[in-house]
Amino acid sequence: MSDDLSKPLAALIRPQNLDDFIGQEHLVGQGKPLRVAMDLQAIFSMIFWGPPGVGKTTLARIIASSSDREFIEISAVSAGKADIRKIVEDSRRQKGLLEDYLAPILFIDEIHRFNKAQQDYLLPFVEEGVLILIGATTENPSFEVISPLLSRLRVFIFKALSEDELKTVVNLAIKKINQQQKLIDKKAKKIDISNESKDFLLNYSGGDARKLLTLIDNTFTLYSNLELDSLKNSLQSKHLSYDKKGAEHYETISAFIKSMRASNADAAIYYLARMVEAGEDPLFIARRMVIFASEDIGLAAPTALVVANAVFESCRIIGYPECAINLAHGVAYLANAPKNRSSYDALRAAQADVRQHGNLEIPLSLKNADTNLLKEIGYGQGYEMYPDKNKSLLPEKLKNKKYFKLIKK
Repeated sequence: MSDDLSKPLAALIRPQNLDDFIGQEHLVGQGKPLRVAMDLQAIFSMIFWGPPGVGKTTLARIIASSSDREFIEISAVSAGKADIRKIVEDSRRQKGLLEDYLAPILFIDEIHRFNKAQQDYLLPFVEEGVLILIGATTENPSFEVISPLLSRLRVFIFKALSEDELKTVVNLAIKKINQQQKLIDKKAKKIDISNESKDFLLNYSGGDARKLLTLIDNTFTLYSNLELDSLKNSLQSKHLSYDKKGAEHYETISAFIKSMRASNADAAIYYLARMVEAGEDPLFIARRMVIFASEDIGLAAPTALVVANAVFESCRIIGYPECAINLAHGVAYLANAPKNRSSYDALRAAQADVRQHGNLEIPLSLKNADTNLLKEIGYGQGYEMYPDKNKSLLPEKLKNKKYFKLIKK
């Protein structure tokens, strides 16, 4: 074997074709869209949206390999217009030299971190076919990718790996470790893994194969085994103490929101600092602040929503480390703002009735009489533009309901 012994485990077992690819059967199974596209060599620009460690980068590589296209990978965290410009210039140069030239696949990891101007810059090259763009994101592209670019891309949703799929990954990892050990020492003892250790890995990974493989790799490097205690010990490093998909993630954001709700700016900023130091996505924090501005502050200070949106936009444009200042500014404002949940409570009460009663008949007076027939059967009759504010406009079954009750403090 010629495997590079210095390569991380995830790289060593990365599948090279669809037959070895694990997961995403709804996309790459027989008759499914991406497999059909690859079989037909109909490669187009697309977005892969899904959680980390589920095969987005790997599948992009397989698509490039199967279509004999050059694969160029950049990260939106560190790349900019100059990098894209160079890729486009190289592509155009090659196109002029080769008759059978195929546009390269440009894979942009974390494409949601590109700002509007950077995304705009990609547009003409995607339209022109100078490159095939595959963007990967963990964030909803409807919010993070500009509409003109999104309209030129097909979005494919990736799912977290199932328990059975993760077990397959673990087995492949163990097999590869044993092969590597044999390369080093032909007499090396075969490594095995207990069911307890395997269960621990599956629970820890949360459907993320890369996270699972990193823990296996780190543990074996440190302890030369995969015993349960060794796995737990290797998690003690600071780098792994804040799992963005695990309990710490949810507990910290919960403490953050509850501190703002309690108007305790000191505690809110402290929990903000913990998230910032752990590298939490600033847009995740800012998005929760936008929700908080309407849910908890609401009518008490309508400008809170303006401030929260401004913080979100600042984080989107600026990014770390500077946007942490914008977050702190917004948190201090939201924590100190008066609170009023009247509109939130009204929405939830109305939703409860919608779920219980379904789509009740809308009063005829509120329906548009767009045709003579509709007028004849009573649509629009009795409608008043400015009726008494106490007059119910609700369906008959709910006519006495009062959802909105202004909270006064």
